[in-house]
Amino acid sequence: MNRLLLIAGGSTLVYLVLAVLMGVFPGIELSRIPAGPGVQPLTAFQSEGRRVFVANGCSYCHTQQVRPLNQDKVFGRPSAPGDFAFQTPELLGSQRTGPDLTNVGERQPSEVWQYIHLYNPRAVVPQSIMPAFEWLFEVVDHAPPGVTPIVLPKRYAPAHGVVVPTHDARALVAYLMALKQSPLPESANPSRTAREDPARITAQVSSGVQGAGDHDEAKGQALFTATCAPCHQTNGEGLAGVFPPLKGNAAVNDADPTQHIRVILHGLQGANIGGIVYPSPMPPFAMMLNDADIVQIINYERHAWGNQGAAVTIEQVAAERARSP
Repeated sequence: MNRLLLIAGGSTLVYLVLAVLMGVFPGIELSRIPAGPGVQPLTAFQSEGRRVFVANGCSYCHTQQVRPLNQDKVFGRPSAPGDFAFQTPELLGSQRTGPDLTNVGERQPSEVWQYIHLYNPRAVVPQSIMPAFEWLFEVVDHAPPGVTPIVLPKRYAPAHGVVVPTHDARALVAYLMALKQSPLPESANPSRTAREDPARITAQVSSGVQGAGDHDEAKGQALFTATCAPCHQTNGEGLAGVFPPLKGNAAVNDADPTQHIRVILHGLQGANIGGIVYPSPMPPFAMMLNDADIVQIINYERHAWGNQGAAVTIEQVAAERARSP
């Protein structure tokens, strides 16, 4: 009997010590870390959306932690402790079946896209394996006053009526839009070298890394697929009335690439393309992509789907970036 008590007592003591060392002390230390630059607590509505996110199991497939690895650069800068000052418990996740969402509010700032993606992911990402969250929406004959119906491709739209988001859907999208990273003072801007060091640009061009008209189709396509295809689609045709096409786009085929470069660097909203006004905002990629990657994306878009736009160089992109305020 004494031996059993000794074993039970010893096991309990070991458990308590490990719990304190691995849970309590780290928790106390993390609670003392100040919020990172620009990190703000969620609003009440965004917090409600966070609860919808958890209740629907979104964290089972989506992480919220960007690792300091090359393959994670597409998701944002590496995560820092101050990023999670107001997110307790943290939804770090352990499975990345879908993309990381740490910076999704910056990467995909279009509420229209978010609603379409939730209603049926295949409508914007044909290869997606994410389930459709149709129960977060309602099909009604007419949208209530003040509620904008979701514009869906005909293939995914209901036969009758319009689709409107429920309260939970609006809260969830508000939460997703709040997931944004702020630049860290000590973190290097991925575009800083291209913007601030003309000598390096010249060296890159002369060495053939990014020469005039240089285009690595495989790399350009990979960057386009990861960054641009969710809206403009892999076939470059966009979604009618929602996201503009790049195939046959005047700015993409223009001999002067200035507008094309500006749109990728600084974003665009409310543009009239082919007689259609597209209200969904395109995010600026100046902080997310360096000049070399922007060159690859632009040159891919200018040569894909029958487009015949003149190729651009890293010098042109860097010069346009330098003109930014």
